[in-house]
Amino acid sequence: MYESTTRDIKVVVHPQYLVEQSKPQDSYFVWSYTVLIENVGDETVKLRTRYWQITDAAGRVQEVRGEGVIGEQPVIKPGESFKYTSGAPLATPSGFMRGSYQMETDKGQPFEVEIPAFSLDQPSNDGAIH
Repeated sequence: MYESTTRDIKVVVHPQYLVEQSKPQDSYFVWSYTVLIENVGDETVKLRTRYWQITDAAGRVQEVRGEGVIGEQPVIKPGESFKYTSGAPLATPSGFMRGSYQMETDKGQPFEVEIPAFSLDQPSNDGAIH
């Protein structure tokens, strides 16, 4: 689990390797990641946009920008949270992601919230259960 807090907005990310969707023989590795965005401050905020930087083990970088997350622009009141799950494929068995959310207060003030960098690693095939 990876966590960061920016301006009273806590972001917690939990990545998980998806064995059933991955095809290592074809250099296709898939992860899901669940993100919890928690408002620990006293201002209502709206998530406007997202920015992701996805880097694989070969150093290839993909950037993703867009409105909201999973088709939503959630409003998060003080003491509330928003949770969603998405996914990312890579051509290598490891990599990492990081990014940011553009938020806006209910008074219209924009600010950026860091998404902590997190690892995407294929579990070893030694029989370990993750």
